[in-house]
Amino acid sequence: MMLSLDLSFYNWELFTNYIMKGMLFSVQLTVIATVGGILFGTFLALMRLSGKPSLAYPATIYVNTMRSIPLVMVILWFFLLIPMLIGRPIGADLSATITFIAFEGAFFSEIVRAGIQSVPKGQGYAAQALGMTYGQNMRFIVLPQAFRNMIPVFMTQTIILFQDTSLVYAIGAYDLLKGFEIAGKNYGRPMETYILAAFTYFIICFSLSKIVRKVQSKVAIIR
Repeated sequence: MMLSLDLSFYNWELFTNYIMKGMLFSVQLTVIATVGGILFGTFLALMRLSGKPSLAYPATIYVNTMRSIPLVMVILWFFLLIPMLIGRPIGADLSATITFIAFEGAFFSEIVRAGIQSVPKGQGYAAQALGMTYGQNMRFIVLPQAFRNMIPVFMTQTIILFQDTSLVYAIGAYDLLKGFEIAGKNYGRPMETYILAAFTYFIICFSLSKIVRKVQSKVAIIR
């Protein structure tokens, strides 16, 4: 089978005509979902750590529910249900963005919660002794230290998020994998383009994982 592979169509035109568009969307979705997921996840984590049942219980139910459902099912649900609720379609791209923020927020919430709990409680008590409110304590004392500790984990989750963007094929969004799929159909070489897709994902994710290791070592030194 390897002898029958034809790699002669691998050229720059392949990337500019088919792959680049999907690459841009995958990167854009990853960045937006990471930023939105961290913000939403931080909000959920603070709700769970607030000590108030009216805030903690809904956040806990949401996080546990999202973490227990396959992402591809959540993608399909949002894509099909949101238009029914608002009465008009929103498109695959916007639907994917909303879905990823909502889904990744649950995972980032657990990361943020663990990061907050990793900060010594004595610092929080000291802030309270100085007259700081709960909000000031989190904003100026706890969260800055927690986010510094969480940087490597955030980056690792972002790599996983980038890999998961390939699941938007289920709703027809033009992501990186979709670009390879269309190129394979047009060139009549689906096997070769899927091999190239796997190689591309590997290079990107492996390079990012190397960066994560370097950042992790620097954070450990700062500690």
